[in-house]
Amino acid sequence: MSTIDGLIARTPAPIRRLALRHHELIKFAMVGGTTMVFDMAIFYSLSLTILEQKPVIAKVISGTLATLLSYVLNREWAFKNRGGRETHHEALLFFVISGMGVVLQAAPLFIANNLFDVRNHASVAALVVIDFILGYVIGNVLQMVFRFWALRKFAFPETQGNEDTEVEALATGQVTIGDADPDSLGRR
Repeated sequence: MSTIDGLIARTPAPIRRLALRHHELIKFAMVGGTTMVFDMAIFYSLSLTILEQKPVIAKVISGTLATLLSYVLNREWAFKNRGGRETHHEALLFFVISGMGVVLQAAPLFIANNLFDVRNHASVAALVVIDFILGYVIGNVLQMVFRFWALRKFAFPETQGNEDTEVEALATGQVTIGDADPDSLGRR
């Protein structure tokens, strides 16, 4: 039994059912949190040093690197029971969708810097806060909603015989985690 399965097995039944029903969303959010920290570290390293006057470029670079990490984590963990596409086709769809997500995430920062010229009217401390709110709060919400929907629909679609019936059985208590078929939880 994996660590996650052990944690789920110890949660109260109502919470366990909710977690099992929304397991992909929870995993997607955990991947997103991990890649957001990775993205922020790169973005602030660049935007406060060599790309100080070019925060949108820093955001695109950090977003692109975070997207590479996100692909690996989403493919191998969050959406591991979905798919059915050739790996190269799945990867192409993932990166096209994620590229659209990077643009959505950078859009509030672009608007603030290019239409409202905030870089010339704020202190460094204020810029850090503004960049965080625009790039990581507003931008992340925009791209996260879009990417979750698009990745499930296009890059990692439902396949016949995936684990959804088993997850439903786990959520309703018809099967326990220890009784679950380990082969049905594997990838493709």
